[in-house]
Amino acid sequence: QNRKRVLINLQGGAFLWGEGAGGEEESVPIASVGQITVITVAYRQGPEFKFPAASEDVAAVYQDLLRTYEPSNIGIYGCSAGGILTAESIAWLQKRNLPRPGAIGTFCGSASGFGGDSVYVAFPLSAQTPLVGAKTGELSFSPYFSEVSTADPLVLPINSSDVLAKFPPTLLLAGSRDFAASSLFNTQAALSNVGVETELHIWDGMWHAFFIDPDLPESKEVYGVIVKFFDRHLGRR
Repeated sequence: QNRKRVLINLQGGAFLWGEGAGGEEESVPIASVGQITVITVAYRQGPEFKFPAASEDVAAVYQDLLRTYEPSNIGIYGCSAGGILTAESIAWLQKRNLPRPGAIGTFCGSASGFGGDSVYVAFPLSAQTPLVGAKTGELSFSPYFSEVSTADPLVLPINSSDVLAKFPPTLLLAGSRDFAASSLFNTQAALSNVGVETELHIWDGMWHAFFIDPDLPESKEVYGVIVKFFDRHLGRR
């Protein structure tokens, strides 16, 4: 039943790493549970490349898939940096006047910069080193963003209600101890305010990108939520 559908995965890794094994960790479980083709994109990253190189790469893959698939049958999702890039890609597709995909998932990172309550409580609770720029909402954690303005909606789409209003149905996921949780809360509220259909799921006590470990019971729950979300929305007119 999924032969006419496809998912695009954008792996995490702070726009610095994650290609290869990282993409497999995020793609294989979804392909298996959902019995659907998942294509993970080896997008350009820093420090060699700067924004908007990754957005351009996602658009190129998406445009090529449009030769085979209806846009409503294409889904895009990503975790952490991939969640940010998923949101950025929707803004970039609008800039290129390309049709919007059927649905997207922004996990552990979204259309809003980091900040809020989660960046103060998540790091000590998870015994993690604080992320550079997380408390101020800057993107200085990655040299990929060294030449951008965080006011640019192509970088953080939450800056434009017009851009957000054209988002497809959006799934947002995180753990309650994820430093990106506040980003998801802010994005979900902003999308809902402009009439975009959203789902927000938070797993209690879980940390940033916890579901890349496929052995966790909570990860299996995440895979089920993702698969059911895209199953409901892909192909819907």
